[in-house]
Amino acid sequence: MATDLHELLRSLRVWDPQVTRLPSFDPTTAPAAPLPLFAEWFAAAVAAGQTEPHTVSLATADEAGLPDVRIVMLHGADETGWSFASHAGSRKGRHLTARPYAALCFYWPVLGRQVRVRGPVSAAPSEEAQGDLHARSTGALAAALTGRQSEILGSVEEMARASESAWERARSEPEAPVPSWTLYRLRPEEVEFFQGDEARRHVRLRYRSTGEGWTHELLWP
Repeated sequence: MATDLHELLRSLRVWDPQVTRLPSFDPTTAPAAPLPLFAEWFAAAVAAGQTEPHTVSLATADEAGLPDVRIVMLHGADETGWSFASHAGSRKGRHLTARPYAALCFYWPVLGRQVRVRGPVSAAPSEEAQGDLHARSTGALAAALTGRQSEILGSVEEMARASESAWERARSEPEAPVPSWTLYRLRPEEVEFFQGDEARRHVRLRYRSTGEGWTHELLWP
């Protein structure tokens, strides 16, 4: 029997109390800058058992301004910005070359929390990108060595052969360079923290950069 998508959607519930604990969030206690609050919320998501809390939606736009979005992995967040990585020739890499501005959205449903970040993006120095890559797993290096991200693939067998060769090289040459591998850094201009509420009185706190510091304000949910 075919799935009734609309009925299935209507049957779903958000933040089931049997599996979700919605913590309180008092915005009057928020720090002056967003990074400490992000670190606190990220640690809370890890402690709550959120699966892969370091994965994040990355939105970019192409030369014509058409949007695109995909899931990437957060590589770091500090005073210089939020970091992620990819090949320079990938679709996201080409987008960021044409329009070096992006948005990130973290969602941790186990706590009913989102964090949204947006701002200009720049590429870190090559040596930093290579250091970041080689600090990761053998599988990450093998995937990077396979390369050709976003290009047309002829068959799954072609990918299997290229991947097997890349795995062999990654194991035998753990410092193998991948020139196209790029570490991108998003310097936030806005960071929004969203805390869900069972009564739908969600708390939204938005930070905005002034260039010399941060201001923050509440938003209607």
